[in-house]
Amino acid sequence: MNPNSSLKPHRVLVVMPAYNAAKTLKKTYDDLPHHAVDHVILVDDGSRDETIRIAQELGINVFAHKGNFGYGANQKTCYLEALKEGASIVVMVHPDYQYDPTLLPQIIRPIEDGQYDVVFGSRMKGVSAYKQGMPWWKYIANIALTWLENKTFGLNLSEYHTGYRAYRREVLETVNFLSNSDSFIFDQEIVAQFVAGNFRIGDIHVPTRYFPEASSASFLASTIYGLGILRLLARYHLHQLGLWRSAQFTCHPLRYAPSVEAKPIVNHS
Repeated sequence: MNPNSSLKPHRVLVVMPAYNAAKTLKKTYDDLPHHAVDHVILVDDGSRDETIRIAQELGINVFAHKGNFGYGANQKTCYLEALKEGASIVVMVHPDYQYDPTLLPQIIRPIEDGQYDVVFGSRMKGVSAYKQGMPWWKYIANIALTWLENKTFGLNLSEYHTGYRAYRREVLETVNFLSNSDSFIFDQEIVAQFVAGNFRIGDIHVPTRYFPEASSASFLASTIYGLGILRLLARYHLHQLGLWRSAQFTCHPLRYAPSVEAKPIVNHS
């Protein structure tokens, strides 16, 4: 807990969606700028390693799913628990150490200044992600899908597929994120909801790391994810045209009802 939190106008919570992150969790947590963070929550999605034990030793507030429900399900629990904890800004930081945790103040600053409601840490802005180690096929797919998403959403972002994101509380309380998929496509469904809600979205450059311990989707998983994005863009376009209205893209006050059961893990330290 940040001892100076009472002096800050915003309550900043970091959420970590975790799955088998034991090798990189401590490095990620240690690199967080703790002076800028009020609280850290980790949601473990059925890890088979020592993720929970290490998180407890670090004093992180841990919630555990009974099984591996998926990346989207993990995020749902992350955001629900962060809102219950009183967050005014929620930052998703992957515990795999692929994104630089020290850049958190830069990511939240546009929200604190009232410029944006949502900020993405983009790997495609500034130094080429390909030069930083992103596989060539993933780099090309990222560029192509981002171009399509910009056309569909009427935006000009450099990347939509980052796992480093910051949200103003009100956007999470307004969009229907609990109706989204429990899989990786959750990331893009929530973006479509932000656009439908006319929220302001921006991005800043963040470097990325590629190494064996960092999580990375396989070619097959990435292909399935890409096809899912195409289906999502088609559904969103039909919704906007009024040809196939979807409650998923309709804003409404959030009801704090969990999508899956998450057991709080009590720290005994």
